[in-house]
Amino acid sequence: MGKLLKWAVILFMALSFAGVAYYRFAPVRFTPLMGIRAVQALSHAEPPRCHHRWVPLDSISPHLAVAVMASEDQLFLQHHGFDFEALRQVVAERQSGRRYRGGSTITQQTAKNLYLWPGGWVRKGLEAWLTVLMELTWPKERIMECYLNSIEMGPGIYGAEAVAQQHFGCSARELSASDCALIAATLPNPRQYSSLHPSPYMRKRQAQIKRQMKGIGKLGN
Repeated sequence: MGKLLKWAVILFMALSFAGVAYYRFAPVRFTPLMGIRAVQALSHAEPPRCHHRWVPLDSISPHLAVAVMASEDQLFLQHHGFDFEALRQVVAERQSGRRYRGGSTITQQTAKNLYLWPGGWVRKGLEAWLTVLMELTWPKERIMECYLNSIEMGPGIYGAEAVAQQHFGCSARELSASDCALIAATLPNPRQYSSLHPSPYMRKRQAQIKRQMKGIGKLGN
């Protein structure tokens, strides 16, 4: 049993190193969530939808990286994968019974999007390990590039190029600062919040994110 466990650990380590090394350079063409959503659609007798097109970071409006940092992870450029102050606040909110937000950083979300599945403590443990590997071996620009190309941005819509074409009728490079703030406002729940048909609440969040963007540094600075 001990020998089997040893080889299982070695195999896991090898696969995780290989997976992180592969996506350090290779475009992300498919993610586990895309497959999960396709199965969910088929289980409801609906045709699966997957709008996705990989584009390099320099083909995405720089406003979008700033907007998602303002909305999701304001210390992205400073931390090494984990925002412990945000995690402390989440724990405090949960203990007080208040509605709590997520404490995951952009790196953690990228690890989940590229390699894992939603929910579960096992996934959280694997996500933490992959986050450490990514922060040690990837520059921030690559983490952001994979994040912006893989994140769910609407039903059947994945990544900046797809949401730009489907919701704004333009390329990801042409998205304005206002467009990017609106997209970022959907990210807590892009299947509930829409950048195509924004509610008054979404417009309010868009305005908040635009104000916060002024204090966020840019990638490469």
